[in-house]
Amino acid sequence: MSSDSKLIGHIEAAQGSVIDVRCDYLPALGQALDVVCDNRRYVLVVYQHLEPSLIRAIALHSVSGLYRGMPVYDRGAPLHVPVDMACLGRMLNVFGEPLDGGNAMPEHTFRNILASPPLLSDTLPPTEILETGIKVIDLLCPFVRGGKTGLFGGAGVGKTVLMMEFMHAVSASMQGVSVFAGVGERMREGHELWHEMQDAGVLAKALLVYGQMDESPGVRFHVGYTALTYAEYLRDSLDTEVLFLMDNIFRFVQAGSEISGLLGRMPATVGYQPTLLTEVASLEERIVSTKRGSITSVQAVYVPADDMSDPAVATILGHLDSIVILSRQQAAKGIYPAIDPLRSTSRMMDHRVIGDRHYQVAHVVREHLSRYRELEDIIAMLGIEELSQEDRCIVERARRLQRYLTQPFNVVADHTGIAGVRVTLAQTITDCEGIINGKYDHLSEADCYMRGAMPE
Repeated sequence: MSSDSKLIGHIEAAQGSVIDVRCDYLPALGQALDVVCDNRRYVLVVYQHLEPSLIRAIALHSVSGLYRGMPVYDRGAPLHVPVDMACLGRMLNVFGEPLDGGNAMPEHTFRNILASPPLLSDTLPPTEILETGIKVIDLLCPFVRGGKTGLFGGAGVGKTVLMMEFMHAVSASMQGVSVFAGVGERMREGHELWHEMQDAGVLAKALLVYGQMDESPGVRFHVGYTALTYAEYLRDSLDTEVLFLMDNIFRFVQAGSEISGLLGRMPATVGYQPTLLTEVASLEERIVSTKRGSITSVQAVYVPADDMSDPAVATILGHLDSIVILSRQQAAKGIYPAIDPLRSTSRMMDHRVIGDRHYQVAHVVREHLSRYRELEDIIAMLGIEELSQEDRCIVERARRLQRYLTQPFNVVADHTGIAGVRVTLAQTITDCEGIINGKYDHLSEADCYMRGAMPE
């Protein structure tokens, strides 16, 4: 509790994370309040004005220990975090407090975590692709430098592994810094990421912000804003590129739904909060590039029951530049990364942006894979021998392409025993051209599986 905090009132009711406070005056919506008991601090955020002297707030800490009549203090400001260049190499929580056992952050400069996005006149549109070294992504759904990418998939199809590989590949080559937001995820994953980044030598240029699964919905809802606040600070202070990764933005939506239910709002479509579109936009619209630097965002998105028409998934989709859809059918075939090449796309797939050769090769690769998918049922029932010579040739090359677009990853090399590889976009285009033109017809499908560039 800061020295300038003043008494505002007392707790009148506590129902789980929902705290009603009888006030001497009404604080603004979004204001942060403090409750102190036995040297423990509880932070509340004002959500509703119920009466001229009664407010409803959401607690950001576990509420065990709170009781009616406890004094409540006004911080005099919305929820904010200390910002400083010392944040790099650290793991912090939603309040900017250390989770890594290190010293507390210097508290000479603060930023409001619910700040407004930059003015439209100050933002810059993304205009180039970001090469990742992951063949299927660079070829068919390239990431946008300074844009937003979503990795969509159900449980267990490889979203987190793909995000970790992207972070591993790009952090080493990118001149900027990385900010990772763990929204409602397992602390085990944060622990593993911390040590992996230390071993890879990229931790000094990264910041990890975590709100764990077992924390209150208020923490899980706000931790994405905290991480984004640090990303904005680094963008503006270093005049550089910031890689902003979020795992998992669906947990942010879930936390918002929990808060909405606790506040007694009437649920909307499929039980989601009526403020779903506003809440997602308030986060996504701050992920922008300015004249001082850019933020490139990659977000893992859990898809409930593999249903891409889910309202939360559809809302997030509307904000993205690149869409990477992970398929359970691909994973079942042993195709990793399990990206669906026909449903994944990017707004950078334009010949004026990526060039005629890349565009043409990607188009033909999709045609081959699409034709193979159409013929799969016929092959399963009658056998490949019943196809015409032309279709048989397309299917065989499509199967080689499908296996060529698999790739061993560095982040799982210890589990698979296969060293991870990166392949340049130029090499990927050349190899795919060779497969399409019949240069590798003499190779078996196994020779194309889980390797880097094709052999000469």
